[in-house]
Amino acid sequence: MFSGIIEEVGTVVRFDGETLVVRANQVLEDLKISESIMVAGACLTVTALSETDFTFTVETVPETLVRTNLSDLKPDSKVNLERSLRYGDRVGGHMVQGHVDGVGRVRSIIEDGNSRVFVIEAAENIIENVVEKGYITIDGTSLTVVDRNTDSFSIVIIPFTFDHTTMKERPEGSKVNLEADVTAKYVANLIAPYLNNLPKS
Repeated sequence: MFSGIIEEVGTVVRFDGETLVVRANQVLEDLKISESIMVAGACLTVTALSETDFTFTVETVPETLVRTNLSDLKPDSKVNLERSLRYGDRVGGHMVQGHVDGVGRVRSIIEDGNSRVFVIEAAENIIENVVEKGYITIDGTSLTVVDRNTDSFSIVIIPFTFDHTTMKERPEGSKVNLEADVTAKYVANLIAPYLNNLPKS
């Protein structure tokens, strides 16, 4: 489990479609093999660590590549990183699983004072779980939804988030990993049988 508060932006050293090696600093301090780490919004398992070149290694599987934008990674790509939560710590974002629902696309970026409004296109299965003023995770970053339409939603990026995450690496047309709020998904799943049984008008 994660909070969506990005600890640092790491750099991809190499990725062969299965094994991903990332260079980092802060997240390596107490990271251990077999622990979970969130990379660009995806929860992955650490399989190796190197103190000499400041890297960690994770493995990806076909399901991960189908659900995310990780297949686009190449050397020097930037990725958001967050270690798993400890019980008792503050949670500055929201409860994030690191289970990406799908890939969205940055439709537009509009400067608004000192902030930037990102409009993100997303598939119906994601949009139906997006709530105005609720939470959404983009590339692992916990963000608040400004509004929602039938095929897109918007979020506001403050200067600190822009400077300390990969949002500055996401121009219009970029693909981003999306995870809807797990609470919304559970509620939708619980009420679906009742909605399907409503009489037709």
